[in-house]
Amino acid sequence: MQPAQHRTPAPGHAAAQPWPPVPVPPIPARLGRGSALALTAGATACAQAPALLPAPAAWAGVLLGAVLWWPNWRGRWLGMLLIGVCWASLHGHWSLQAQLAAGAPPWDGVLAGRIVDLPEHRAAFTRFLLQVDDAPGVPAALCNKRVQVYWSEVAGHGHLDRAPPGGTSRRGQVRAGARWQLALRLRPPRGTSNPGGFDAERHALLLGIAATATVREPALAREMDAPRGVAAWREAMAARITRALPGERARFIRALALGDTRALGDQDWYALRALGLTHLIAISGFHVGMVGVAVGALMSLLWRCHRVLPQLVPRPIAAALGGALGAAGYALVAGLSLPTVRTALMIVVVATACAGRRRPGWGQALALAALASLMVAPLSVLSAGFWLSFGGVLCLLWCLPGGVGSNGLIGMLHGFVRAQVVASLALLPLVIALFGQASRLGPLVNLLAVPCWSLLVVPPALLGTALEAVHPGLGGWAWQLAAAVFDASWRWLQPLSGSEAAIWWLPEAPRWAVPLSLLGIFWFLLPRPHGGLLAAALLSAPLLWPAARRPAQGAVEVLVFDVGQGTAVLVRTAHHSLLYDTGPPGSTERAVLPALHALGEGPPNRVMLSHTDTDHAGGLAALRLAMPGLAVQAPAGARIPDAGVCQRGQHWRWDAVVFEVLHPPPSAAGHGNEASCVLRIVSPHGTVLLPGDVGQRAEAALLQADAGALAAQVVLVPHHGSGGSSSAAWVAAVSPRLALVSAGHRNRFGHPRAPVVQRWRDAGAEVLGTAGSGALRVWLDGQGLYVREQRVHAAHWWDAAERSRAAAILSADKQAAAGPEG
Repeated sequence: MQPAQHRTPAPGHAAAQPWPPVPVPPIPARLGRGSALALTAGATACAQAPALLPAPAAWAGVLLGAVLWWPNWRGRWLGMLLIGVCWASLHGHWSLQAQLAAGAPPWDGVLAGRIVDLPEHRAAFTRFLLQVDDAPGVPAALCNKRVQVYWSEVAGHGHLDRAPPGGTSRRGQVRAGARWQLALRLRPPRGTSNPGGFDAERHALLLGIAATATVREPALAREMDAPRGVAAWREAMAARITRALPGERARFIRALALGDTRALGDQDWYALRALGLTHLIAISGFHVGMVGVAVGALMSLLWRCHRVLPQLVPRPIAAALGGALGAAGYALVAGLSLPTVRTALMIVVVATACAGRRRPGWGQALALAALASLMVAPLSVLSAGFWLSFGGVLCLLWCLPGGVGSNGLIGMLHGFVRAQVVASLALLPLVIALFGQASRLGPLVNLLAVPCWSLLVVPPALLGTALEAVHPGLGGWAWQLAAAVFDASWRWLQPLSGSEAAIWWLPEAPRWAVPLSLLGIFWFLLPRPHGGLLAAALLSAPLLWPAARRPAQGAVEVLVFDVGQGTAVLVRTAHHSLLYDTGPPGSTERAVLPALHALGEGPPNRVMLSHTDTDHAGGLAALRLAMPGLAVQAPAGARIPDAGVCQRGQHWRWDAVVFEVLHPPPSAAGHGNEASCVLRIVSPHGTVLLPGDVGQRAEAALLQADAGALAAQVVLVPHHGSGGSSSAAWVAAVSPRLALVSAGHRNRFGHPRAPVVQRWRDAGAEVLGTAGSGALRVWLDGQGLYVREQRVHAAHWWDAAERSRAAAILSADKQAAAGPEG
């Protein structure tokens, strides 16, 4: 008999001897899918509530919820639901306390801090995030907090900050990671409030922004410390990509490799939205997951090729930990944006479970990731990325239990197509609810762009960044390869975005329509042969085809947009619409267009500019770009290309409503405030007067011409409520029931002036302003005169402090006039 021979185990099996199999306890049921769903539901309920629970009640609710959740019984989900509501309430209180108090007056001071993001340099301004130093004299609400700084070409007190000949302005010298000292005026985070508009206050809450600031004295600004840290590294790497790729080729590679989207213009973003590709162009959770998988695979390969390493740490554990470290590191390099942090956290949670010798299924892994994400940041339910990332993974796991790739290449292609179809259908209600639009071309374009960009563009872009970090100059070839592939695909895809049918805009639907539509899509995707299509159509109808509320024949609806210090008013009748003024620059994209889409309104039948001041006509160029062929009217001498003239005597009739221009007279030659187009709108239910920026001289002329024609139930207060308008005789002649003021919050002109407001109130009018109420929506119809304040109608707890001044308002839709109807 020959002696037994000793055999050396293969490297991949070396871990079998030092790590014998041991019984692995399962993951506790209290951390299962039911708890994750309950926690998500509770946090969402809190996020949608108009007010937060008091802090003592929230703490008591967390303790009671923990008592209900811990025991092993069927109702433990009730405890997690209570924890979700109360824990999100506590985080809401802490987030609001970390900001300057809403309604607080501006604070002027000199602050020092480090720039923690990539500064955005434009021709007229520079914008960046400043992490304020903890120093004596700095308010406690600002110490170690982030401040959004806006440094314009014309800074405070009228000081210019322009570049000297052959040089750059001081704001142009701002670099990421540098430490600066700046003279700032700080205000609480605040934005405009319009139907379908961007919620700047929620955005500031999610990013942890304590205040917004403007630079007051450019001469006092100085750099105190050179750039350093991750932000400085990202900016330096972005500059290397720009040098390596000539022309405009670098802008997309910078976005894909570093999450730097500063070079992308409005046309780029429009094309990406039309094609449904915004989720791919910047560093997203998908890219973080790719890096995590790649690092985990490299760790596994290294462990297979080395016989000692598996004896120290088992290969599966090493691969899981490597993937987690790779995802976390890449999220750090990408600037710790919300999608990357959330994905990295998901990977870390799953990797930790695997390292603990537990192999959770995909559903359990997703539940663990959701629990970890919401326990760390329950307010992440306010972000669109939370729902799109978790929703996309959940629908794929539920509807494609067999995986998306099997049986060779044909099986992989079939599974990929199925995955795209399922994701497009399942996420459609969420996309519409979150963005008010959907891409008709998105499902088809993604079939080509996802594999092309994810496999042929992103990997070389990331490889080039990694090589460049090792030694300057090594990554240029990889970036050029990524740019070549991207340019070839973009050359074919971009023309498709020019189609008018590329983007599907939908009117704003009620909140309850979203869960109904999700239920319908879920029913349709179930493996049942009957009834799914009909159920999906019926349940999705309120979201996809919401009831459009238009004025009846003879009725008038007036929407005064909240555009800051400026004016933009939409007038709607049964089948027509008129836009009176377009607001300052940026208001078209920020307020007017989103509101038109939310209302289901197409291009206005007519645009009338009261005059050409920037705060009234600054948004015209963007409006014409988005809606070509608009009919525009302006005062004579306004020098608006392709615009007709508005003058006294013009009138027309829409849907039993008469529109009449009262001013300026045909002989007027100017086009300033006193030559503003004054529009009178007469319906069977009342009159609306839109006087632009006329002052007391023009008011006197109108009174002399026909004082009786000025009487109106609703009036837009002239010139934003300035002291040079709204004379006593004018106010008496108009004698409205409702006076509306379009002015910016705490604007530097002091509009509206207190004596002016008092004159309108003495005349019996209720005075409402966009500064405090947001957009003002007024109806004149058979039921009387009604007004809706957007900040009250769309109330959220993050602007509850600002709404404290309206404690007497009992409902969002109320009658505005005095009298029996009031």
